[in-house]
Amino acid sequence: MSSILSWASRRAGGLAMIALLGLSYWVISSELETQRYSYQYQQQDSLSAPSHQPRRSAFWIQFFAYYCLLIHVLVAMFPMRSCWAIWDITRSVRKMAHSKALQDVKFSHRRRGSSTSLSSAETLTSARDFSASSSEAGDELEYLVDSDIATDSVIHAIIVPNYKEEMDSLRETLEVLASHPQARDTYDVYLGMEQREKNVELKAMSLVSEFVKKFRSIDFTLHPSDIRGEAAGKGSNVAWAARKLSERYSLQARKNVIITGIDADSHLSSNYFALITTMHLNYPETANTTLYAAPIIFDRNADKVPAIVRVADILWCAAGMSGLYSGSTTAPPTSVYSLPLELVDRVGGWDCDNESIGEDLHMYLKCFFALNGNLTCRTVLSPVSQTNVTAGGHGKGYKGALADIQARYKQAMRHMWGALDTGFALRKIVELWKERKHTSRAFRPLHTSVDANSDIYVPEPQLDTVNSEAVPESGIFSDVTQGTLMAPNYTRIFYLFHRLFEAHFLPVQMTILIFASTGYTWVAGGENDPHGIAWIFTVSNVLRTLGFMQVACYLFLYEQFHKTCLAAREKEMIDAGLAKGMNFSHRALKKNFVDYVLVPVVAPIFGSIPCAQAQLSHFFTLDLVYTVSKKVTRQRAKSLSAELLV
Repeated sequence: MSSILSWASRRAGGLAMIALLGLSYWVISSELETQRYSYQYQQQDSLSAPSHQPRRSAFWIQFFAYYCLLIHVLVAMFPMRSCWAIWDITRSVRKMAHSKALQDVKFSHRRRGSSTSLSSAETLTSARDFSASSSEAGDELEYLVDSDIATDSVIHAIIVPNYKEEMDSLRETLEVLASHPQARDTYDVYLGMEQREKNVELKAMSLVSEFVKKFRSIDFTLHPSDIRGEAAGKGSNVAWAARKLSERYSLQARKNVIITGIDADSHLSSNYFALITTMHLNYPETANTTLYAAPIIFDRNADKVPAIVRVADILWCAAGMSGLYSGSTTAPPTSVYSLPLELVDRVGGWDCDNESIGEDLHMYLKCFFALNGNLTCRTVLSPVSQTNVTAGGHGKGYKGALADIQARYKQAMRHMWGALDTGFALRKIVELWKERKHTSRAFRPLHTSVDANSDIYVPEPQLDTVNSEAVPESGIFSDVTQGTLMAPNYTRIFYLFHRLFEAHFLPVQMTILIFASTGYTWVAGGENDPHGIAWIFTVSNVLRTLGFMQVACYLFLYEQFHKTCLAAREKEMIDAGLAKGMNFSHRALKKNFVDYVLVPVVAPIFGSIPCAQAQLSHFFTLDLVYTVSKKVTRQRAKSLSAELLV
């Protein structure tokens, strides 16, 4: 029975799609049959009152109508929440940009003994306790620490997973990180490389030697190519790097170590890490059960991709930002996120199987259910700059545009392949219900497990001497931590499944119902409404129109968000001396008016169609081949190290 439930949960989206198609066919065919027989009966004896039995399909017709109404309500809710979120985030980011408090935070810039090595992943084997020094803070403000708190006591372990990424793209990302004033004191950078990539060690060593003096430490890890069940990709590289870096921090030091996973093309402001440090220190009661997420923005090559690709990414921003508004408790991250090392220990690190291709949402779900739904989510008011997906088609006519669209569709498939996470969440909620009476959970540091798939949790009966405040000084359980669990938060769990339904079910369900409801109203026709449901389809049409109007409103609000974020990034890059040759995609309402017109086209091409394809594919395979998208970098001559790799 459990294997059947496991199989069904992994294909929940596809099963729901087939069920809705079956229901739609039944309802329309039943109504069509009723209309035909009713017509023939009236022709034979028009003076007699009809005396047929109530139709068996009446219940399902009403169910179909009310389900159609529910889906349209959800469709109208999403852009409404997105509009509120982008307005709230823009207002907060603008307030942050005008504040000088973060700029006043001073870092000592003392260079500690370098822990950098030019070797492979095998060098990350010794556990060391990195000391931290104090620094002065600026004026006290809402988001900042008091002046007596050592802001550089928090170490940021930054993982940059990459597989066949261009050298210049990685170098540019590292240069942006190195330009931050706190980089030399608090950034431990780990390049999560893939062993199966050709000349990968030479590539990694070149980058490490180039940036050895610009970070607190920099190293690289090589994800082995022979681990069964693990494929090349971001998730497996992050997982391997996290297990290796875990060895470097002692039990005491890891309490203030925060891991950040970024894409190879992500440009982060120094404010991103400063704000996380502040929140980590200001909220000690939830410091180690908090996940930090930031909005993303595509502001580097948006003017060099087809409008349809640009709009698809803008709407993808909407999906990410829709949970990041003030007061939101359900905030799945998009691409870039941070979480404390102790939380990573608690959940056993990142998964690497075929269900975790969307590693950001998957890790969020692991943390969410490990804490019984009591995961704390905090928004980092420092948008992350990303590049639009491209196949290098700019300036190559319609063939180049088609290549870019095809590259974006492949990325949409990767996004929609994440529907497997709904099944993962369904299995986790079953586990949570079975374990709902447990009040604590014991765990060990991530690297102490024998292999990536072993269970690092410790049976509670064996931990009578262990408590959440202290651990034994010696013995087999000397590295065990026991954390107290709060009761399941069913309200948050309900909100989570609403968001999962919205992401993985709604695009296909909405498309099916648009055609099915249109077909039903055409078949039913006339003024006769025996089920009293005609008003539902009228309201659904209004909600559908309202939804498109709200998407247009979101695009209008996005103009100011894009302008605010781009101005802040451009200023920071100019101050850091990195602006020359860097891409800044400015927007103008008149110039980008076509974006508003393309919304009805973008939704099915990059939403409904890849979602349906992914869910149908899950009946045959759960594997998806990971492909690397082309990134845009600064226009400059190739470096010597890049040439050596050719």
